[in-house]
Amino acid sequence: MRLEDKTAVVTGAAGGIGRATARRFAEEGATVGVADVDDEGGRETVDIVVDEGGDAEFQHLDVTDYDAFESTLRAAHDAFDGLDVLHNNAGIMGPVGPLEETTLAERDQLIDINVKGVWNGCRAAVPLMKATDGGAIVNTSSVSGFVASPDATTYCLTKAAVLNFTRAVAHEVGPAGIRVNAVCPGMTKTSMIETFYDGLEGDPAEIRARFAEDFSLERLGEPEEIANCVTFLASDEASWVTGHGLVVDGGFTIH
Repeated sequence: MRLEDKTAVVTGAAGGIGRATARRFAEEGATVGVADVDDEGGRETVDIVVDEGGDAEFQHLDVTDYDAFESTLRAAHDAFDGLDVLHNNAGIMGPVGPLEETTLAERDQLIDINVKGVWNGCRAAVPLMKATDGGAIVNTSSVSGFVASPDATTYCLTKAAVLNFTRAVAHEVGPAGIRVNAVCPGMTKTSMIETFYDGLEGDPAEIRARFAEDFSLERLGEPEEIANCVTFLASDEASWVTGHGLVVDGGFTIH
């Protein structure tokens, strides 16, 4: 198993890509810390992992709170004699609409969760990983870190920031044996995308069909398909991969 005897923490793990990743990590032998502000969803993820024969524990975590993030990672480190993997996955899409209609509060919430949350995770994880001779961090960016998405300008801002921050941290901590990469999903079947659809005008079925046509594979992604790529980046199979933004988008960005 690719993550046997490793300790991993996944944020935003109450559903979607985070839940799928927690399950994959456990399938590959990791002890998984499931972290989220959604207590009910997070505990449900743990129950699923345990029912599937894995090992997981839930921790309530608001990623915008640095002290709480540091405490969560240190607890995992101390309980299992090390922190091997962090998946900085928690994020929101925020409002769908023109920039001029985006409020300052909405802007700040997006930056706090999508950017500061990732910064907090990396800042808290690096000293713990240095103490145990390395580890792997995978940040969730997006294809919106590469290409423009009208009516999601602030989201694009945050995901581009995550992508270049990933590169910078990877360059800095590589000598300590810490690899830092980003997974950059295209539209994936999660509650976040459902919220995005709900913000658009028109027939829901027609909207979904229209967006599917933008992908070479003519469909949206499944959370498990993103989780497979996160698992690769977190594993020793990617031992010479760092500072990379892995696009997983069904061919969206090659158009």
